[in-house]
Amino acid sequence: MDAPAFFVHDGTAMDLGGVPITVLGGGVAGLAAARALALAGAAVTLIEQADAIAEVGAGLQISPNGARVLEALGLGPALEAAGMRAEAVELADEAGRPLARLAVGAARPAYRFLHRADLIGLLAEGARAAGVTLRLGERVERVAFDARGAVLVRASGAAERTPLLVGADGVRSQVRAAINGRMVPFFTRQTAWRAVVPGEPEAAPVARVWVGPGRHVVTYPLRGGALRNIVAVEERPDWAEEGWHHEDDPDRLRAAFAGFCGEVRALLGRVERVHLWGLFRHPVAKAWHAGGAAAILGDAAHPTLPFLAQGANLALEDAWVLAASLAAHATPEAALAAYQAARRDRAVRVTDAATANARNYHLRPGLRRLVAHAVLRAAGRLAPGTLLGRLDWIYGYDATAVRP
Repeated sequence: MDAPAFFVHDGTAMDLGGVPITVLGGGVAGLAAARALALAGAAVTLIEQADAIAEVGAGLQISPNGARVLEALGLGPALEAAGMRAEAVELADEAGRPLARLAVGAARPAYRFLHRADLIGLLAEGARAAGVTLRLGERVERVAFDARGAVLVRASGAAERTPLLVGADGVRSQVRAAINGRMVPFFTRQTAWRAVVPGEPEAAPVARVWVGPGRHVVTYPLRGGALRNIVAVEERPDWAEEGWHHEDDPDRLRAAFAGFCGEVRALLGRVERVHLWGLFRHPVAKAWHAGGAAAILGDAAHPTLPFLAQGANLALEDAWVLAASLAAHATPEAALAAYQAARRDRAVRVTDAATANARNYHLRPGLRRLVAHAVLRAAGRLAPGTLLGRLDWIYGYDATAVRP
């Protein structure tokens, strides 16, 4: 298989020469990294604890920075087939009064709405096509390092050694813990509900965001309008467990947003099944690699609150830069150090911006909220491109142009 353009230096394709690499985790980060590494010439094995590579649940947004990576990995046509091209992101207050409109429809590559299961599916197919070996139903309990690489230990005590381990094993990452020690995240006092309801085929490809005191709702269409994704966030003192798979009573969701406009109440009235999860703030990992033995990426390195829709996009960026670093450097130690240097500051900036966005969405009644909403409305009328331009540092970023 031809090397991607990024893995070419001075006209010569760089090749990892069949070096064995183990990827732990079969989510967005792991599958993208597995394909990128295999395309760069590595012999990649991906280990996933689930019995199948599948993802149920909700939607996500692939902004241009993430789409550039998928295109560079040869998955652009699959992304185009699976995702809806977005036209705009519209903000309104809890009464339904418009605040701002971000016209993302002109973005290149296109900004898309995508069901998470569809993204996982196209990445898994891409990994298999690149020659990745998938090992499913295998749970790793602990990770350690020795002079010959990383050691993966299972509950039975059985151990397996790999010269290079890529930890894409999420917010409870064993690889991150082995590199940095255990860290306890803190509850943000925010809880989110996720739901998918039947959609409207004629629905405009627009993300709607209603913001109110201490809470907000985001919704957008999926799969050509056949489905509608809903994320609703409420500030509350009681703790909810981290993770996406905890069911809740839809009436609790409806009660939390009873003061919102009729359009929101009608939308939430269609919810028959909803999942609840607590939003926890994890610091960006201080160290992203253990010498040349292991590296982390995606949520394992920088769990991101969902207020800029950048979790999957950052993971895609990580995957590309990691593979490019390994292809460009003579030793794994140098490669992984370059990877961390190229990625960590950006991850910190994006995750901090996502945290700040939560505060901006949830302003309480008062002068600050009045001024903030007035500024949004004025900018939308007088300089509509200004608001979108403030996100150029995110959407305009091109991981495939980084030279680590």
